Amino acid sequence: MGYRALADKLENPLLNLVGGLPKGASFPQFEAIDREGWIDLNLTILRRAVDPVLEAGRMPNSLIVEVGKAGVDRYVGAMLAFLGRRVLGQYDPQLMAAEPMGGEGLYLVETNVVDWQRHANLPEEDLRRWLILHEMTHAWQFAAHPWLRRYMEESMRVLIESVTKKGPAIARYAAFVGVLPAQWRVMRRVQGTMSVVEGYSNLVMNQLGRKLLPGFDRIEQAYRERSTGKSALEVLIWKLTGLDLKLQQYQRGEAFCRAVFDQHGIQILNRVWDGPDSMPRLNELANPGAWYRRTSA
Repeated sequence: MGYRALADKLENPLLNLVGGLPKGASFPQFEAIDREGWIDLNLTILRRAVDPVLEAGRMPNSLIVEVGKAGVDRYVGAMLAFLGRRVLGQYDPQLMAAEPMGGEGLYLVETNVVDWQRHANLPEEDLRRWLILHEMTHAWQFAAHPWLRRYMEESMRVLIESVTKKGPAIARYAAFVGVLPAQWRVMRRVQGTMSVVEGYSNLVMNQLGRKLLPGFDRIEQAYRERSTGKSALEVLIWKLTGLDLKLQQYQRGEAFCRAVFDQHGIQILNRVWDGPDSMPRLNELANPGAWYRRTSA
């Protein structure tokens, strides 16, 4: 069965758990891509965010010139090549696109899915349904809560403008590395939001997977082994790039969502989608009770 047919069968169970879609909204169609396709996709996504920086690069005193475009290109290329061998799926919400609505995409990186399925001897269809649940949940998050797209785009603009604005080079470099208070506050809010976005999707994927997929236990065990069974080189790369810290953040987001769901149910957990102020702050990710009291006041 193809990805689109699998997704169609999962739509009702997903919406029955998390809630409906606004009138006229629908899920994007799934596409299977290979590693090269995933790299091309993410280069396009990066260009949406980086174009303003490149425009600033035409100015003699721009930060992109001072840092060095060639060095940035090499870093991005190496990162995408590394991640392109591990990523299993992705939802592209078309952030920073000129016409965001209607252009979203849902993808599974078939090359990596097949490699993992064969290596771990996993049930083929159940694995794909499990991954589809995760990415469809992301699509629901953005389609059902339009503020999320606006909030993420505005946060990205604040961070980009801190790099591209005119001023002393040292001030712009400080903004670039995220040490100025205004940018740091935005970064912390975005980190908290992204932790919940990922953690919520993992919760839904596993909650429904446990009910719908006969091979769920095997898949979950294999995923844990995949997450912890990195080679020495992979561990080094994850630490050097900060990916290990981001993974820990997402794990805290999932633990937060699980704690709220288990104690209060999906309706209370869905308060996080009421707006930016309803999202847990970074310190509340480790203290779901504090978030519950704040949003109940």
